[in-house]
Amino acid sequence: MHVPVKSLKSYPWWLKPFFWSQKRRYGKVLKPGLLWARVPRLFAAVAALYGVLDRKSSPVSPQLRSLVTVRVSQINWCEFCVDINAMTLAKRAGSTEKVNALENWQNSPLFDEKERVALKYTEAVTYSDRHVTPELMSRVKRHFDEDAVVELTGLIAFQNLSSKFNAALDVPAEGFCKIPAKPARATHEEKQQ
Repeated sequence: MHVPVKSLKSYPWWLKPFFWSQKRRYGKVLKPGLLWARVPRLFAAVAALYGVLDRKSSPVSPQLRSLVTVRVSQINWCEFCVDINAMTLAKRAGSTEKVNALENWQNSPLFDEKERVALKYTEAVTYSDRHVTPELMSRVKRHFDEDAVVELTGLIAFQNLSSKFNAALDVPAEGFCKIPAKPARATHEEKQQ
């Protein structure tokens, strides 16, 4: 990691319940939480936003939320995010089939039409060389009402924030989900050749 985490006792007392919750849920305090918490108010804001997006009453189903977060994480090369979100997707889907097929979702029969539209939208929002066309938005609105479109877009934006943060700081996977090895990233110079 490019920035080390601090010892747990060095964080403000009011963050301890967040850390306790992570330890209870995941068996440990997660490194990204400890990194965000180096700026305590930033951590609190990010945690609150995540809580709103991953609530039970969300108009976006839990499994679809997980599909989106894993796909954004794959695109942004966030090893930690792919790891933890793939674990959540596997739990929500009841198997690792969709986790293993997600990188090539366009050619897999495992995804229904709503999931395909959401994944296409996810990629249009996430890849900087793409954009959301009127035709794509029309397809999205066939499956999601306007409030759900806003929430889905917020989830995609949040996961871009989270995965880019973790990837930039080189936060490693923590072994939550056995996922296929990724090809090595090409350096800027290799891409230019």
